Amino acid sequence: MRLHSLHELDTTEGTVQLRKGDTDDASLVLVPRPSDSDPNDPLRWPTWKKHVAFLSVCAFTFLTNYGIGGLAPAFFILHLEFDKTMTETSELLLWPILVLGVFNFFWVPIANYIGKRPVFVFASGLLCVCYIWGAVANSFKSLLWSNIIAAFAGSSTEALGASIVNDLYFLHERGAKMGVYMNFISGGNTLGPLICGFIVTGLSWRWHKWIAVILTALNFITVLLFVPETRYFRDENLNVAGSQSNTVASSRDDLEKVAVAAKGGEINKEQPSVTPATTVPKKTWAQELSLWSGLAPDTNLFLMFVRPIPMFVYPCVIYSFLGYAVALVLTVSVNILNPFVLQAPPYNWSPMINGLINIPGFIGNVVGSYAGGWLVDIFCDRITRRNKGVFEPENRLYLCILPLLITSAGCVLFGYGVQRTLHWTSLFFGYGMVSFALTAVPTITMAYVSDCLLPVNADALMLVNGTKNIVAFGFLYGIVPWVEQTGYVNCFGAQAGIFVAVIAIGMAVLIPYGAKMRHEQAHWRIIL
Repeated sequence: MRLHSLHELDTTEGTVQLRKGDTDDASLVLVPRPSDSDPNDPLRWPTWKKHVAFLSVCAFTFLTNYGIGGLAPAFFILHLEFDKTMTETSELLLWPILVLGVFNFFWVPIANYIGKRPVFVFASGLLCVCYIWGAVANSFKSLLWSNIIAAFAGSSTEALGASIVNDLYFLHERGAKMGVYMNFISGGNTLGPLICGFIVTGLSWRWHKWIAVILTALNFITVLLFVPETRYFRDENLNVAGSQSNTVASSRDDLEKVAVAAKGGEINKEQPSVTPATTVPKKTWAQELSLWSGLAPDTNLFLMFVRPIPMFVYPCVIYSFLGYAVALVLTVSVNILNPFVLQAPPYNWSPMINGLINIPGFIGNVVGSYAGGWLVDIFCDRITRRNKGVFEPENRLYLCILPLLITSAGCVLFGYGVQRTLHWTSLFFGYGMVSFALTAVPTITMAYVSDCLLPVNADALMLVNGTKNIVAFGFLYGIVPWVEQTGYVNCFGAQAGIFVAVIAIGMAVLIPYGAKMRHEQAHWRIIL
């Protein structure tokens, strides 16, 4: 068994030539470089085909959180109906959060070995079955286990959904598309409770599950028909390293056609045109429906399960998982606690009105994904042009200052608003500001991980998504006792302090020293 270094898989080590020149009209270099002889390369798919496949997986991710996390406004009713304590009722969300993280370590190695398509098809069908189970559950234990198995199915999209961004889109599109993905994954936890509040008031909590059944059944059909296999074995060493500023990849005729499909600039046409011979036949739609695309070469399933573990030493992975974990803890803390605050005296809101707190939550998610995705891409492009067209992944991290300031303030505002029984607008504004980080932080940091570790991005993103849920579970399992013992101000003030420490220390270390660390770590022989 031979250990490899990241440098052997990708000699650019994350520093790539993204623009030819530093002028406003500098031509764009496509990274990763698409195949010039294989029309089945996902990077060469038509734009509409990429978007349909990507949005189908995003919908799967959304519905996982919609059906499970969306039940939060019914917690007060469920705690009365099944005669459970606040802590016991919160387990309907807490245990699924743990499962969503842990089973990343199950699905990602399998998908890397046999392909992503069979995993998505099976898991989306299983999710639908679990929601039927939840809709007809007659006991709290049955409802809890339906959520846990649903989380097992939905965990397949946590890391693999983010990995598909790297399968389908180029580096200059990565931030914006990661923002879209994060908006779907967080949207289930904001739009879900918002919709559920009206359903619970007008019908019952069971109808929330039945609506989830209908939506997941439709999503299963779209995944089955419109999500081909996106796993593709490419040579990352064909990318142009930052030092090779006189060379431009993607100058061939076929790749110019890809550039037209991919938004963001024109490919340089000064290089002599080379017409490659197409050696691989294009698959038909019927062939793309096959659930079998072969096994990963030169490895086995055991190695696939073991391979990600050593990657935990990469600084980018540590920073991403810690930042994402704390952002998730802050948001889900509000999700769990707000029904017990707003549906009890002195507010005495109905579940329908209580669900309206998710409007600022959703707005925070949307703005956060925009800031962490599209805005970061624009910011990085400006810096890249000034850097003679060379892209450095650390450029993404400057805008982590936005969630650091906004979310820490929102956390303190929510804590004071509850404890001092302030006007409900303080709780709404606080939750919106807290929700900003749930999309902004992972959008920025997971794109950063992908930039640094592109050849093994699925494994690295699995570590981020898996471990952040485990850490979040540990925090959230004690959130109700913590609040009861110390009060909302101390609880949310402490969480704000932890969040600021994680984000600020990471920025202070990785922005000035990240490039040096990245080039050093590229020579560590830790990849199986």
